[in-house]
Amino acid sequence: MVTTTADLQNLVEAVGGDRVSVLSLVPRGGDAEEYAPRPQDIDRIRGAHIVVRVGLDYDLWLDRLLRQAGKPALLRGGAGHVDASNAIVLLEVKVGGLSGGGHSHGAGNPHYWLDPANANVITGNIVEALARLDPANGKYYEQRRIDFLAHLEQRIREWQAQLAPLAGKPLLAYHNNWPYFARRFRLNFVGTIEPRPGVPPSPAGLSGLIKRMRDEKVLLIVRHPQEPARDVDFLARKSGARVAILAASVGDLPSAQDYFSLFETNVAALMAASAGNSP
Repeated sequence: MVTTTADLQNLVEAVGGDRVSVLSLVPRGGDAEEYAPRPQDIDRIRGAHIVVRVGLDYDLWLDRLLRQAGKPALLRGGAGHVDASNAIVLLEVKVGGLSGGGHSHGAGNPHYWLDPANANVITGNIVEALARLDPANGKYYEQRRIDFLAHLEQRIREWQAQLAPLAGKPLLAYHNNWPYFARRFRLNFVGTIEPRPGVPPSPAGLSGLIKRMRDEKVLLIVRHPQEPARDVDFLARKSGARVAILAASVGDLPSAQDYFSLFETNVAALMAASAGNSP
């Protein structure tokens, strides 16, 4: 199996266990929205029976690779093609695309895996494909999924309790990664540093953000390690906000090595930053 991201790779491993072999095309710490495919990716796809993608225009580069690989079953609509966003309740669905640079979130915000409860739908899509192509192990995959989700549900309650002191507090993000995470944990992101996805802020935009942050008493600025620190640190100095460095995907930070530790890392980082501890 092949996935486009490490998040999906880890969820495939969670339900597939030792009956699957899976790799991610985008390496850990990489940005799937900006990924430049490599020649070896085609060979990896040719060796796969199932490909799992984020969808929602997040990994559009995959379609060209699938055509080049020449395996009809892996193309959109094929038995081995899994769009993990299928049946996800999407946020921020807009009509039309993006103009003026950047990348589009027009089909809906694609960062849905950052609501851990969405793992129910994601793993359901994965297990459906696994059972279709490997029916002899269908019950095995479904039982692993049930066990995984039961553990995850317990952890979600714990993470919600830990983040309860931050509920409703004004936060600012560099990129619009966090609406699903915010909805699950009742966080209040009042805006982003990027004026549009993938577009860096202008000097005038930064000045406006400083005033807004002071007016709204923004507590924390959130970025992930691949996002530029300079503008974030500048705004923090000028506004008095603190900085929290979060993992937007598995592997973004050394402590975020699987789906569970992704959220453990982020919960701990938010609470540490809110207490005044440096990232």
